[in-house]
Amino acid sequence: LIVKLAKDKFGAIQTEYQKAIYYEIGFLVCAAVGLLFAVLMPIVGLFFCMCRCCDNCGGEMHQRQRKNADCRRGLLGTLLFSTSLVITIGVLCAYAANQNLSSQVKNIRRLVNSNMRDLHTFANDTPMQIDYLISQYATAKNKVIYDLDNIGPLLGGRIHDQLDKEVHPALDQVLNMAGAMRETKEALENVSVSLEVLQEGTGKLGFNLSLVRTSINRTLNDPGCHDEESDATTAQLCRNIRQSLSQLQISANFTRLPNVNAQLEKVNDVLKTDLSTIVQRGFSSLNDTPHMVIEQTRSVVESVHNLVDGIGNNISSFSKAFPVQSCLSNFTIFVSHAHAKIEDYYPEIDKMDFYRWIGCIALCCMVVLVLAFNYLGLLCGTLGYDKHASPTTRGCISNTGGTMLMAGVGFSFIFSWVLMGVVTTIFLAGGNMEKLVCEPFHSKELFKVVDTPYLINPEWKNFIPGYMYNDSDLELTAESLYSTCKQNKGIYSAMRLDKVFNISSFLNTTVFTKDVVGQLDSVKIDLRGIILLEAEGKQNLLDFSEAGLSEINYADYLEEVNKGVTVVDLLSFARELEAQTDLMPRGPLHTALKGHISTLRQIHRQQIIPMEQAMSSLNQSMRFLERTASDLPNKVLAVIEATEAAQYLISHNATHLINQETGKYTATIVGYFHQYIEWVKTSLAMEVAPCKPFSNMVDTAEIMACSFLVDSMNTFWMGLGCSTLFLLPSIILAVKLAKYYRRMDTEDVYDDVETIPMKTIPTYDTMNRFPRASAPPRHIDW
Repeated sequence: LIVKLAKDKFGAIQTEYQKAIYYEIGFLVCAAVGLLFAVLMPIVGLFFCMCRCCDNCGGEMHQRQRKNADCRRGLLGTLLFSTSLVITIGVLCAYAANQNLSSQVKNIRRLVNSNMRDLHTFANDTPMQIDYLISQYATAKNKVIYDLDNIGPLLGGRIHDQLDKEVHPALDQVLNMAGAMRETKEALENVSVSLEVLQEGTGKLGFNLSLVRTSINRTLNDPGCHDEESDATTAQLCRNIRQSLSQLQISANFTRLPNVNAQLEKVNDVLKTDLSTIVQRGFSSLNDTPHMVIEQTRSVVESVHNLVDGIGNNISSFSKAFPVQSCLSNFTIFVSHAHAKIEDYYPEIDKMDFYRWIGCIALCCMVVLVLAFNYLGLLCGTLGYDKHASPTTRGCISNTGGTMLMAGVGFSFIFSWVLMGVVTTIFLAGGNMEKLVCEPFHSKELFKVVDTPYLINPEWKNFIPGYMYNDSDLELTAESLYSTCKQNKGIYSAMRLDKVFNISSFLNTTVFTKDVVGQLDSVKIDLRGIILLEAEGKQNLLDFSEAGLSEINYADYLEEVNKGVTVVDLLSFARELEAQTDLMPRGPLHTALKGHISTLRQIHRQQIIPMEQAMSSLNQSMRFLERTASDLPNKVLAVIEATEAAQYLISHNATHLINQETGKYTATIVGYFHQYIEWVKTSLAMEVAPCKPFSNMVDTAEIMACSFLVDSMNTFWMGLGCSTLFLLPSIILAVKLAKYYRRMDTEDVYDDVETIPMKTIPTYDTMNRFPRASAPPRHIDW
């Protein structure tokens, strides 16, 4: 309704007055009741006074005697006392509200000072906060410079790590092949030495075994073996021994095996070239990638250094581009002047509050005066009442109590219409302020009214941005401004100052420049200087594959090795011969055979064991050589191809990898600028120049208007209105109760035998004498 009235310049009153009346119907009814009360009370009081002057309305100084008089008096006294208590509570509430408002007025200075102090803090801290934002560019700059100064380890290291995934396995294969060369040489040397040992040992062993056979045969020719007188068992043992002598022969013949001197000589020629050193030079060349990157990007790094320094200078001009200092200086001056003007109003506010306090106290005193007469009347009437005294003989105290009650009635008529008029006025003002201002403020309905499009200016959708930026379509309303400041966010986002100075655009064009990206994108890294395996190393591998390892007859070697040194195991043969000898009787034959057994064991220990060891070494070496020689040319070719593939990757196909890693490096550098920009935006929106002081000013106005003034006003009219309303029953009860306390001019007279109606005695005589009145005429005779 208010919006419509405002838009139509109050031309809608004729059509909308019914809605206004309907909205205000409650206030209007209450106001009508209050006005009716204020108008009727003095009129009723006037007629009541005139009526009592004519001895009506309780004005007749005569009280009829009734049996329940005491009960009625007690009931009336209790009701009047209760009513007076209610009035007392009401006037106490009104007094408390009056005192509360006065005490809260004294807090206005503290609230205003607090708000002004917050505004000064806002104005003083904002430049320092903005300077801090500018200074923090140094952090981003230092990170960028650190990464630029370490472009070798960072960019070159990442390129090296990516290339190493392909290169390292290839070079490892070459290293493995170099190790295989050394192991092949050792194996060939072992074969040569072992074969020489076996060939020499075979001759000696054959000769010694022949001597042993001859000696044992000669011993077996002993007469003890074939004499007629010899034991049959011994003869049989001798025949068995003679038959087993044929086993004492050499099994493997190593003399027919060719040597491997030719292969060993070729391998030695191959090992004259240190392939491991060549591979290590390849690794060193690959590991030199960071240094190559540093050398090849030196000019780009220097250019980016200069750009970063230039960006720092542009950032430093931020405060000049956005006139913060001058605006805040003017704002500080405005706040100081406003505070001084407000200070000038404090004496007048205190004076006005004092007059208001006096007026409210006077209103309360009107009610207190009535209450004083009521309480004093009840006190005097109760204490001075003598139930044995007749109405015409009541005491002075009781009569005084009744008089005070009537005085309270008189003052009630005098003051009640004034009190009700004040209550009605304050009720209309305070109630409407509560319903139209305070409650809508808390529910934010008030903001919706203020933010109604085209309300203040028919050409502006939103008044605030229309007035500030001449852009009324901008979504900046009083509610959004208040809510944003209430959350203590920055004034930049709350006031949409980006319309005046767009920090995002400024930072994007100042900090994140295309020149930085262009310089970093122009990085060109050439790794063709990296040589993984020199031509000498490749030739060395080819020579090794042609060393003649495949020409060795491994089958012949392994066949002879698998035969064993002798046909029979000499230890087993010696044990068996010893067992047979132990069955023979002791004698020269027994002794001679024991000696041959000892000789066999000595041959095994001194010749067989070394030959077996040589055979084992020969076996291992030949098997290793057989594995190495197996498809050796193809293995070497595979190693060379893997190395050449890695070399081709570095020399020709590394461009994509280098561009990819360069892009990541560039993204990291640019990320520092992005992070700084986002931090500045967030800080401006959330932390820099928080506008809570402005929302606090609105809250302070609401506190003073609603919590201080309106709440106190409403409490005051509620208490005073309650007291005023209860003056009505107080008047009625006081009038009725006063008849029981005041001294009457006449009283009812009773015969001793029967009840006789009262006879009226002249009033002038009642103060000096109290005769029994004669019976009045009957009613039909009046």
